[in-house]
Amino acid sequence: MSFFDTLQEATQAERHELFNLPIIVDALHGKVSLDSYRAFLAQAYYHVRHTVPLMMACGARLPTRLEWLRKAVCEYIEDEYGHEQWVLNDIAACGGDRKAVHDGEPSLPIELMVSFLYDLIARGNPVGLFGMVNVLEGTSIALATHAAGSIRERLALPETAFSYLSSHGSLDIEHMQTYRHLMNQLEDPEDQAAVIHASKVVYRLYTDMFRGLPRDAETERAAA
Repeated sequence: MSFFDTLQEATQAERHELFNLPIIVDALHGKVSLDSYRAFLAQAYYHVRHTVPLMMACGARLPTRLEWLRKAVCEYIEDEYGHEQWVLNDIAACGGDRKAVHDGEPSLPIELMVSFLYDLIARGNPVGLFGMVNVLEGTSIALATHAAGSIRERLALPETAFSYLSSHGSLDIEHMQTYRHLMNQLEDPEDQAAVIHASKVVYRLYTDMFRGLPRDAETERAAA
């Protein structure tokens, strides 16, 4: 079995828990309130703004034996640079307070997730950062592919309010194809274990973040 497939199998329980959250099920059916969407974008901003710094830190700490992976990190940085501005633009386009989000603080799960990743790079195995990529890009593909259009119609928002989510559908599909190829080149058991561990931790914290988002009141009443 390839390592990419091993990773998906090893994190199946965590992925199942995330995608079976009521708010995620709602989102996949396009049943999201404006407050929910704005809250999601705010938390997205608080972790997306760290993507490039995290990748830079990871690239700096990769050993010479993984030079091929450092090259991929450089390409990833180029692709991801400035995406936090897309999130702020979307917040403004759907009537949110761009400055308040920019100056605000993340929820505890996102704060812990970002802190964990910086610490993993600094004190552990920097390859583990690719566990984050597994979770965040896999989730954004699902939301962009199955939810963005129907959420936009339900909330009657312009396309400019979905630049981050919509763009990450096609972009992250391409990234995941590259990611699969990269992970299948990882041969060191310690590198593989670091990716699996980080993926499980990020799944747990990302799931906790979604649990804290406000749910559409009408959908919640219907479910009750």
